[in-house]
Formats: sequence, structure tokens, C-alpha cells
Amino acid sequence: MAIDTKRYKDRLQQKKPNINLVPLLDVIFTIMIFLLVMLSQQPADTPDNYTQAQISAKPTASSGTSEYYLIPLDGLHKVTVNGADKSEYIRGNSIAVHTRVMDEGQILIDSSSGTITIQSPADIADKAVKAPSLN
Repeated sequence: MAIDTKRYKDRLQQKKPNINLVPLLDVIFTIMIFLLVMLSQQPADTPDNYTQAQISAKPTASSGTSEYYLIPLDGLHKVTVNGADKSEYIRGNSIAVHTRVMDEGQILIDSSSGTITIQSPADIADKAVKAPSLN
């Protein structure tokens, strides 16, 4: 039995293509609904609602109840305050720093060498850092 390819080609050429538009319309309406829902959404908290204290990551005396803040640094081995070595206050790779130093002074942290250099106001240089109480 021979295969009649000519007859098959003629039958295919005489057929009209049948395009079903229902799946296309379903996809278009689904995309439209998705876009309308997404564009009508508004963020719950806009940046205008935040105060300056909430935007700043720097703790202040009013943002906490403690007089000292803990600064941890993995591999911390040297702390200097106004040029004086205060490394004896290091406990568990961290140091407690006075809130006024955080607000009025300057803290330089070098994680590659494990050092913290602090410039504090002159009147609190003796209590600028202390050993943290690790509970």
C-alpha cells in the first residue's frame, strides 16, 4: 500500500486555519485585572509618616533607656578614647559607649584590624566607655 502524500497535501491546503480567540481573551482579561489591582494598591506606611529619629539608625538618649550602648565587633582587640588605650573594657568582643559620645563624638570602627577609635567630648572622656554587662 503506497502512501498518497499528494492527496494529503491538497487536503491540508484546502483547509482554512481555525483560530480560537477565547484563550487569548482570557489571558488579556487576566492581565488587565492583575494590572488594575496592582496599580490601585498604596503602601501602608509612606516615608512621610516616619520621624527623624526613626529614619536615623543612630541611637540617642531619647531613643533608649540606657546611658550606654553596646557596640559589638567580631575580633575586637583594641579600643582607644581620645588617644588613650581603653582595651581593658572589652568583654565578649564588644564595648559599651556613652550616649553623649554617640551624639556629640565620633566613632571609627575598623573591622579589618579589630579596632575602634573614639573621639569623645572632653568632659566625659573618663566615662566615654565601660565594660559591658553581658547577661
